[in-house]
Amino acid sequence: QVQLVESGGGLVQAGDSLRLSCAASGRTSITYTMGWFRQAPGKEREFVAAVSWSGSPDYADSVKGRFTISRDSAKNTVYLQMNSLKPEDTAVYYCVAQRLTPTRYQYWGQGTQVTVSS
Repeated sequence: QVQLVESGGGLVQAGDSLRLSCAASGRTSITYTMGWFRQAPGKEREFVAAVSWSGSPDYADSVKGRFTISRDSAKNTVYLQMNSLKPEDTAVYYCVAQRLTPTRYQYWGQGTQVTVSS
């Protein structure tokens, strides 16, 4: 089993920045792809970003150029730097690990709320 704990969410204004962190513990492996999904009220959960064990990133079109994903394998931690935040980025952000398919991951965190006011 792998446990994922997110931190760094909060309330910010449009145009501000936030950095989310996700610490993995348990039976971790550097070969796991890790990433982030989000779910806004009344909307389906959507992919945000992922990073492979080698550090190769992948982003949803809606966040390209504004969000940056990175990982510190020595710390089993993945980060999501979010810049130029928009109200439509408001959602609960979930950390994920071990990709099964592009939309299915084996492990999920509890989520952290990000609220962007206009």
